[in-house]
Amino acid sequence: MALSNKEIALQVLDAVGGAENVLTNATCMTRLHLTFRDVSKIDIETIKGMDDVLGVVDGDVLQIVFGPGKVTKIGDEVAKLTHLNVTEDPIDLEAIAKENKANIKAKQTHPVQRFFKSFANIFLPLLPGIAGAGLINGITKALNVYTNNAYVNEWWYALLMTIGWALFLYLPIFVGMNAAKEYKGSAILGGIGGALSISNAAMPLLKKVGEGGAILLPLTNEQFNPAAGGILAAVFTGIAFAYLERFIRKFVPDILDMFVTPLLTLIIGGFASLLIIQPFGAFLTNGIFVSADFIFNTMGAFGGFILATVQLPLVSVGLHRAFTPIHTMLNNPDGPTAGVNYLLPILMVAGGGQVGSALALYVRTKNERLKKAILASTPAGILGIGEPLMYGVTLPLMKPFVMACIGSGFGGAVISLLGVGAISQGVSGVLAPLIMNPGHQLQYLIGLAVAYAGGFVFTYFFGYNEDRITEIFGE
Repeated sequence: MALSNKEIALQVLDAVGGAENVLTNATCMTRLHLTFRDVSKIDIETIKGMDDVLGVVDGDVLQIVFGPGKVTKIGDEVAKLTHLNVTEDPIDLEAIAKENKANIKAKQTHPVQRFFKSFANIFLPLLPGIAGAGLINGITKALNVYTNNAYVNEWWYALLMTIGWALFLYLPIFVGMNAAKEYKGSAILGGIGGALSISNAAMPLLKKVGEGGAILLPLTNEQFNPAAGGILAAVFTGIAFAYLERFIRKFVPDILDMFVTPLLTLIIGGFASLLIIQPFGAFLTNGIFVSADFIFNTMGAFGGFILATVQLPLVSVGLHRAFTPIHTMLNNPDGPTAGVNYLLPILMVAGGGQVGSALALYVRTKNERLKKAILASTPAGILGIGEPLMYGVTLPLMKPFVMACIGSGFGGAVISLLGVGAISQGVSGVLAPLIMNPGHQLQYLIGLAVAYAGGFVFTYFFGYNEDRITEIFGE
């Protein structure tokens, strides 16, 4: 009999030293993220052995893979049992963290991984909105394409358009708030900083270049374009506001802190954002779009092959989080790509190569334990949740993992050749056609099928070693 979500949450808490050992409880699309007072109490092997657990990633934050939908329900149950709201830090977090510094440091991963994880944490709470709003944009776009704009004057269509565009229009505010919060500043101050990246013709500073009346910058004597810095400027402004706020607070008397600290943070931070951060954000944003244009239009299929090939290794060490803000930028309907993300479908098919690799192993091996692991993990892989296959099958065997990467590369090359684009995020695998640009669904499935076939063929002929399988999985 299947366990209830509450029973699963209780199992997890028992394996990590009880509810009192949990510091923070957060969820992303597929994983439960937990941090602890005492990391020595965690029993990783027990967690891995739970029937409902699809995979475990151990590091400075314990990540338990349950899959989309399921993880949200379990996160809510953990929140009830620990009395910690999802993503909420307890009041004494800093003090407890200092007391356990040695234990936590021993569990930490590479600084680059921690940086990208912190960067991704800014965007993870936004993913449900990005997925929902992106799908709405896809629906309205499909209506326009297939009905020749028949509903553009209908009230319900106007409502859908507004809902779909609202998040992306004000996304810099939400990003600024999350960035400030992630770096232990006041979220509302970060939101104000993020607003400097929003175009608004009613505000003198925030008019786009060409709208008339845009402000000239003092150093370059050029018109300030708030949209140029984009999401990255909002991220860096939110982070800068957080550091500035904490620095100022050290020198302000307690009785004046409520008024003086936010005042100085906004004034000093605002000038810094306008003169330094926004131009830097514009430089990086332009570099990203130039690089994307080079990969898709100049490198073509070869660029798609390289991107899809390296995706699984990046996921295995957590560096795939670096793409999170880029996906958000590319899905912005008001951005240079008009909301069509040509990068995401290429990276999505990487999971297909791994599914193909696992199927090849299942066909060739005589090891029943490996076959059982493949049967348990493959359905999740087909749905785009690659961690169970990665950590439970291909990565421990290594050669199948390499063959899966190569097979994925061919799928990525096909996706690039066919010009497949996504209009949202949140689903992957065979469900990904739901978020593809109208008319790109079949092309995506062709690329995914090529990745399946590539992973299967390369593993079948070059990645199979029964002795290695016996060494890892036993007789």
